[in-house]
Amino acid sequence: MLWKKKEKHYLYLTYEELRIVMASLVHCKNKLIREGRYTDCIDEMIVKVSRLM
Repeated sequence: MLWKKKEKHYLYLTYEELRIVMASLVHCKNKLIREGRYTDCIDEMIVKVSRLM
């Protein structure tokens, strides 16, 4: 079976929009922690967004 190459999508955000995304990710991470669930995916996204800020 051949695997289809995944398309990359780029998102251009202002600094203010990046701040909102970061706040939302932190909020989501806190919710997952309260529920006792893993936060690995959110942690990776926080690192990626913080590199852009």
